[in-house]
Amino acid sequence: MGFLDEIVITTRSGDGGRGCVSFRREKYVPKGGPDGGDGGHGGNIAVRATKRLFTLGHYKARRQFAARNGQPGRGSNQTGKSAPDLVLEVPLGTVVQHADTDKMLVDLVRDDQAYLLVRGGKGGKGNQHFATAVNRAPRYAQKGVPGESASFRLSLKFLADIGIIGLPNAGKSTLLSRLSTARPKVNSYPFTTLVPNLGVMTFDIHEPLVIADIPGLIDGASLGKGLGHRFLKHIERTKLLLHVLDITYSSQEDILEDYCMLRREMSAFNQTLLEKPSLVVINKMDLYDSGCRDRDILAERLKASGTSPIWASALRGQGIRELKEAILNIWTRENENS
Repeated sequence: MGFLDEIVITTRSGDGGRGCVSFRREKYVPKGGPDGGDGGHGGNIAVRATKRLFTLGHYKARRQFAARNGQPGRGSNQTGKSAPDLVLEVPLGTVVQHADTDKMLVDLVRDDQAYLLVRGGKGGKGNQHFATAVNRAPRYAQKGVPGESASFRLSLKFLADIGIIGLPNAGKSTLLSRLSTARPKVNSYPFTTLVPNLGVMTFDIHEPLVIADIPGLIDGASLGKGLGHRFLKHIERTKLLLHVLDITYSSQEDILEDYCMLRREMSAFNQTLLEKPSLVVINKMDLYDSGCRDRDILAERLKASGTSPIWASALRGQGIRELKEAILNIWTRENENS
């Protein structure tokens, strides 16, 4: 099905069935009264969150949905059958908005949480309801109420605990594979990661944490450049960010250009991202050359900016234990303070 995290769907609920015009006809009841039954109700359309799905890819081929109409009423006071509801399943973390106004309607974050999109029309009343002392044989009934039509934007935001961000080819996917059981595509060329990847990091004495690795960010990502801008929303819910920096970064100045650019793009997208706790991971230390960059000076500059780096080689597994300990310490501290 492929990865899909935003889609616009068009919905129409079912029409209510028409009421019936009928009169009682029995051999020994020569003047039987009206007995037209009511029409059935049209089907509703709702969305429901489920843990079984992880993307909106199953809506790629079909974007228009219509519920069934209610059945018309029948004689002998028989009510027409109401149409079943149509339930559209979406992954946890799906935000539902009106497509025309962008007004947010609901944020589906719990398993089986549901929301009614469009309500089916009510069935029309049969002629039995319109008999009076003056008009004992009404020859009319109500039409069913038409269903509703509306378009909605479904936008998925991952419910991840930790977000991994960095420039293309910084080693984010390799780091994700070291921290979790995920096996994302890894290669040596930029933009290997074209879609976000999820992994689960386990601990001996703590519940598992979900990690999201988003495609590499470049300068101007918040304005639509590169790939990462489409997926910055997936780290909005995270409680901890991992900034992955490449020690082999070719800048003649210092690696902090990388770090500052990431922070700038995050701020332009959503200022609250800068308020999240974060860790800086200096990756690819197996390729470190002291002649090209002074590790101690880099550490001092990062400390001056308010953070201490964790030196690692995701490829070799170096520093992974220290990183997991740092993640657990921050996670525990934040939960105690919240």
